[in-house]
Amino acid sequence: MSNSFSWFTDKFPVVEHFYTIQGEGENTGKPAYFIRLGGCDVGCPWCDVKESWSQEEHEILSIESIAEFVIESGAQNVVVTGGEPCMYDLTLLTEALKNKGLKTWLETSGAYPITGEWDWIVVSPKRRMEVLEENLAKANELKVVVVRNPDIAWANLFVPRVGSSTRLFLQPEWSREDEILPVVINHVKKSGKWRISLQTHKYMSIP
Repeated sequence: MSNSFSWFTDKFPVVEHFYTIQGEGENTGKPAYFIRLGGCDVGCPWCDVKESWSQEEHEILSIESIAEFVIESGAQNVVVTGGEPCMYDLTLLTEALKNKGLKTWLETSGAYPITGEWDWIVVSPKRRMEVLEENLAKANELKVVVVRNPDIAWANLFVPRVGSSTRLFLQPEWSREDEILPVVINHVKKSGKWRISLQTHKYMSIP
């Protein structure tokens, strides 16, 4: 773990936090409170939240404050995302959330060790940084963003590396969806293994 991030254990730089509907993957359609942590060195060029890459520009919130925001919203599910949230030790954060009776969901590239206690782990590998084998073994859901046609063949390389019960999703990159979605549909029909994830929150015009 990067030394510049390692001291964040009981407070974190938070880009944004909000109660919404999960728009992607297995939990699509379920209400969840999103906590987006700042800091990422993966740097995907198509990222639609590039403001999350910086660690320094965001408010530092204590675990107690974060948990209180969630409780006040009435949410039962919490998504911790980024940025790349696993650049931090998330043990105390998940402990506090679990102590409040909340379900904890993680979204990570898998490039850093996963810490904390999670009810659902989404690993979304990125080409710029190698995913850790230990994280693929923990993944409840593998979600690969398809930007161009070769990404499908790349996604298939991960299938034998995850558990037999891991849910497999291909997700067209939003800005190229018109071009890429037909390719994804065709592959899903042929493979019999993958499902399609769409960014339904964008269709609903919600965060």
